[in-house]
Amino acid sequence: MSSTPELVVDEEKIKKAIQSGLPLTITTYTHPKEIEIYIEQVIDAFLKQMNQSKLKDYIVYCVQELVVNAKKANTKRVYFLERGLDINNEKDYASGMEGFKETYNNIAYYLQKQKEKGLYIKVILQVKRNTIQIEIRNNITANKTEQLRIQDKLARSRQYDNLEDAFSSVLDDTEGAGLGLVILILMLKKMGLDDDAFSFRTTDKLTIASISIPLDKAMVENMKVMSEEIVQNINSLPQFPENVLHIQRLINDPSSDMPTIARQISIDPALTADLLKIVNSAQYMLSKKVDNISEAVKMIGIKGIKNLLYSYGTQKILGDDTVDKKRLWEHSYKTAFYAYNLVKNFKNDNNLLDDVYVGGILHDMGKIIFSNVHPDLLDKIKGLCNDKNVPSSTFEDLSAGMNHAELGALIAEKWNFPDRLVAAIRFHHDPESAPLDCKDLVDAVYLANMFCEYENNNVSFDQLDPEPMSNYKLKHKKQVDGLLERLSKGFMKEGQL
Repeated sequence: MSSTPELVVDEEKIKKAIQSGLPLTITTYTHPKEIEIYIEQVIDAFLKQMNQSKLKDYIVYCVQELVVNAKKANTKRVYFLERGLDINNEKDYASGMEGFKETYNNIAYYLQKQKEKGLYIKVILQVKRNTIQIEIRNNITANKTEQLRIQDKLARSRQYDNLEDAFSSVLDDTEGAGLGLVILILMLKKMGLDDDAFSFRTTDKLTIASISIPLDKAMVENMKVMSEEIVQNINSLPQFPENVLHIQRLINDPSSDMPTIARQISIDPALTADLLKIVNSAQYMLSKKVDNISEAVKMIGIKGIKNLLYSYGTQKILGDDTVDKKRLWEHSYKTAFYAYNLVKNFKNDNNLLDDVYVGGILHDMGKIIFSNVHPDLLDKIKGLCNDKNVPSSTFEDLSAGMNHAELGALIAEKWNFPDRLVAAIRFHHDPESAPLDCKDLVDAVYLANMFCEYENNNVSFDQLDPEPMSNYKLKHKKQVDGLLERLSKGFMKEGQL
């Protein structure tokens, strides 16, 4: 009887991950049969949610092939270490590979050894900007010889159009015939993908094999059409309050002065309260409480007022009149607080501080657009779906928030938000696609949002993207746990104040 606990696929968690753009991660050390079956079941459930079940057999093969290759690379490290060989030395490498097949006779021993040394394999599934991203990671670095062999096998595999051609060709047999990679490339071709769909790279700590599968073009176009239709008809949502628009005009008028702006803000009690709340919050670390509007305006500055108006105006439009909306705004304020403190502690960039707080508040604004859209517009969009034969499931995906980052960004553009805030909204689940000049901002909002999810046990530590983590000098789970404990206490204290 297997000692491995039974693994149950959590379909609700998979659905939420897809809608929120969160990664699904499966970690294995020895990759027993139970894990192999579980990975297949997760892929099956994942693709069903994406209406892409037809891709299951292809993707399952590709993933299992890459996992086996990763496991083999980990085993190789243990074997070379046991024999006292340097895997990065060409002579030692050649000598070690001559006897490597002997590990097959005692594979359980070597698998246990690699587990003891913490050598893992991670399977990561994620939907990013209408593309299924699959990564197989293991925490070793492929040496130059291995990298050259893999690149050579990939180059050769791309010559073949079918398996018969591959089998009839003689390939290097030193580390296996390489037919696994040939079949993988052929599988990708059968899915209608080109060579760029597969990539292989190494970092100083990881080896990463990636597959990118753009979703069915029709589905992507449908999402785009519906999102644009909503934005084009967004006039059915209330515009920014007139007082907010008037203050924005004053700010953009070179002849305006700060006292005039302060007087206009003081007309709106709710806006005044928000301004005083920000100035008296922990971020300004004042020795005494400020209750004078003119003083508050001077402290926060023109850029700070602009950002305050973006967040205040958006909240006025979208409201907090339901339990779901209140929960969303609570999450948004926590994300803003976490993002602000990340920048404050790790970047110390005042210009970035001005943007990151409001970026955190507004990052999820696309999620509640549907609940604010006038029923007539919803009927119009449903009619558009029928006219263009768009499946009802695509409409449901959009209303559930699958495209919420893009939808929120499109609306932010329509409301003339600055490019940096638009980027924070658009890329908060996909930081690697953000413009370089917005990287620090987007990374902070991404991390803050993920920290909230991590805190609520919706994601695990290994689901955090290592690149934004590295940008903010975060490496270890213990380091993140300690930081998050301090941030959480700070947010609770801020709420009490």
